[in-house]
Amino acid sequence: MTNPEWLDEREQRAWRAYNTLNSEVQRRTARQLLRETGLTISEYLVLASLSEAPGGRLRIFQLRLAADWEKTRLTHQITRMTARGLVAREPCADDPRGAFVVLTEAGWEAVAAAAPRHVAHVRHWFFDALRPDQVDALLEIAQTVLGRLPEVDKTMGEPCVTGSYDPCDERPGALP
Repeated sequence: MTNPEWLDEREQRAWRAYNTLNSEVQRRTARQLLRETGLTISEYLVLASLSEAPGGRLRIFQLRLAADWEKTRLTHQITRMTARGLVAREPCADDPRGAFVVLTEAGWEAVAAAAPRHVAHVRHWFFDALRPDQVDALLEIAQTVLGRLPEVDKTMGEPCVTGSYDPCDERPGALP
């Protein structure tokens, strides 16, 4: 292995600030969401993904891609949420090996109650601190870095795996 090209002081500060920003905002929004709604951030992300899908249902593999989680993590999460009555599993008629995860009435109610709170938290701890030009710059940075990842993966011999976030998705209500 060759010697790494170390980060200079400015890059180190930026990288560490980004990581701290991400973890602090995520921690605060997750804690407040749990306190106010009884949902963990993981439960909320699953419910939000399902609520955006036609009929509130996704194949397990689609939900795994949307959540960008390992299969075992998603399986355990769905098992816990099924026990709480938030989602149900349904067989897939087209593929006997496959299954759907479907929002239950309780799941719909939970995500409908939690979504406004989650948006308020994201706005309070993140967007209220930024000017419009800073939001634009952040979006441009995200699009640049995320758009480059598949090519970098190829050069490093990594499989090209894309998560759920599309930086060009401009749908109102697309998950933050």
